Amino acid sequence: MRGIVSFYFAALFCAFPLLAQDQNEPLQLQINEGVIEPLPIAIPEFISENREAEVNSQRITELIIADLEGTGLFRVVTQESHIGRITNINSPVQYSDWRAINVEILLAGSILANSDGTITVRFHLHDVFGQSPIGQGVSYQGQAESWRRVAHKIADQIYNRITGESGYFDTQVAFVSEFGGKINREKRISIMDYDGANVRYLTSGNALVIAPRFAPDGRGLIYTSYETGVPAVIRHDIVSGARTRVINTTDMTFSPRFSGDGQKVILSRDLQGNIDIFQIEVATGVQTRLTTSRAIDTSPSYSPEGNRIVFESDRSGSPQIYTMNLNQRNPTRVSFGRGTYGTPVWSPMGDYIAFTKRLGNKFHIGVMRSDGTEERLLSESFLDEGPTWAPNGRVIMFFRESPGEDGGPLLYSVDLTGRNLKRVPTPGFASDPSWSPLRN
Repeated sequence: MRGIVSFYFAALFCAFPLLAQDQNEPLQLQINEGVIEPLPIAIPEFISENREAEVNSQRITELIIADLEGTGLFRVVTQESHIGRITNINSPVQYSDWRAINVEILLAGSILANSDGTITVRFHLHDVFGQSPIGQGVSYQGQAESWRRVAHKIADQIYNRITGESGYFDTQVAFVSEFGGKINREKRISIMDYDGANVRYLTSGNALVIAPRFAPDGRGLIYTSYETGVPAVIRHDIVSGARTRVINTTDMTFSPRFSGDGQKVILSRDLQGNIDIFQIEVATGVQTRLTTSRAIDTSPSYSPEGNRIVFESDRSGSPQIYTMNLNQRNPTRVSFGRGTYGTPVWSPMGDYIAFTKRLGNKFHIGVMRSDGTEERLLSESFLDEGPTWAPNGRVIMFFRESPGEDGGPLLYSVDLTGRNLKRVPTPGFASDPSWSPLRN
């Protein structure tokens, strides 16, 4: 296929200067060590095919731009710089007009407002260097009030076609909303779009709640509630609002996560003063004790295949990270750097484990390979904690606590380079983020 742009991502994103070539050959990007040079892309405002489409045309275009620029991988060339004009997305593109302003990728789109209250959005992506379309045109139809999801889906398609990896824009984040002073602060389980829009509150704030985690189908959550005064893991159906305990016990249960297939929950349980990791079959409630040490074993997370877990334990004398094969039950320590480690989370791609690290009087979010090699710290502050992965395994969200009486936690995201650190907007203080899978 002519002119298709391919990114070959390494573990660490690097600079990608273009390779000169014959236009009949596929355009490829060379990865070298260095500073990331964002790919220049032109996104003219989507064409309004009727008058009713004009309002959504502008805001869909703006949201696609925000999604792509927010990755740090794209530089959107301003509308004022455009020489060429798109008046019909099916008309031939004058590639020379876009090459003249150093554009490499061109997005041409249109929107039609239908009489039944839906909108139809179409787009074509073009490789300006190769002077050809990238793949086939795409069409989306949805309710007009769902224009944000349509824009996110288009941005996901563009991200996928250019990078070769799935996007993460049409996703949600569960988190704990926090309001009020540091003493007796109200905390509520909440969900929002990945960019902070459309916040919904799922709990009332009458009881302390922490650490929500999305189910693999995105339709439910598990979290720890102190409603009875003793921490208990609660399963919450987002659609119906139904809430049930994962284990009917008076023991403390906390730090839950779903398996990749949603059939199991892994959590920590205080059994007669000993905190170990248990696995629960969701359908039957059957419990399996996975660790039996006298240490505190907590914060477990499944590998994508579900046959291994990673967890935090102080069995070596200080909090460190361990992995374990569920068939062999052979915990292996994988963290050996200076400082202490906690809250490990396996990447959905299986290539990395994210963690919180305390070193001296600073906290960091970091990543390492599953065998503990290639440790890399991505952030540093007074208190950074609670990493969660985007579904494509290339971006991490966490919360950062600010000191002082008026301080509180806020959400941040960072990519695997550690370069694209940015604040995620929330109505108030926010902690314990959990990224959903891509929505259907």
